[in-house]
Amino acid sequence: MIKNIIFDFGAVLVDWNPHYLFDSYFGSKEKADWFLANICTAKWNGEVDRGMPISEAVKQLSEVYPEWATEIDMYFNRWLEMMGGEIPGMYELIQRLKSKGYGVYGLTNWSAETFCLVRHMYAIFDLMDGMVVSGEEHLLKPEPEIFHCLFGRYGLEPSECIFTDDNEANVDGARRVGLTAIRFRNAAQFEEELVALGVL
Repeated sequence: MIKNIIFDFGAVLVDWNPHYLFDSYFGSKEKADWFLANICTAKWNGEVDRGMPISEAVKQLSEVYPEWATEIDMYFNRWLEMMGGEIPGMYELIQRLKSKGYGVYGLTNWSAETFCLVRHMYAIFDLMDGMVVSGEEHLLKPEPEIFHCLFGRYGLEPSECIFTDDNEANVDGARRVGLTAIRFRNAAQFEEELVALGVL
């Protein structure tokens, strides 16, 4: 029996996208695409999500690409400009889940240094019964250890939980530790899948 729903945060509960900053900065989505694919990459950002201090990550990358030092520094100094609003429909959907007695938890790859900046900006985070933030634990999805951290901290049984994430690798990682997992695309699609599973 499903008792708990576990949510990723970025692109599931709240909108985060570095293009919001860099498209306008470079004046071109294509230039921003190149920069994010080759300089400030997802892998580099992932190490900060794992707990590397921002100052160290910026220093290391700027030493490799000194010609991009200004833009590398911008990535975190203007990080709040990458944030959008809550994902439409998700606040109401989580309220419905809670009204039916489900536990609601968060499991996010997010730097502790930046998550603290937005934790109280979005009411949807206040609906969580508990959360695990990768940067606080020095663990990262899709590695099994971060899932087990969540299970242990809140006494969750994987067989009683549904997990959702927009990243397919994280969905696969969730399945490997025994979770029912759904690739998130939008609130309507996720709700349909919950109905199909008999949760709603």
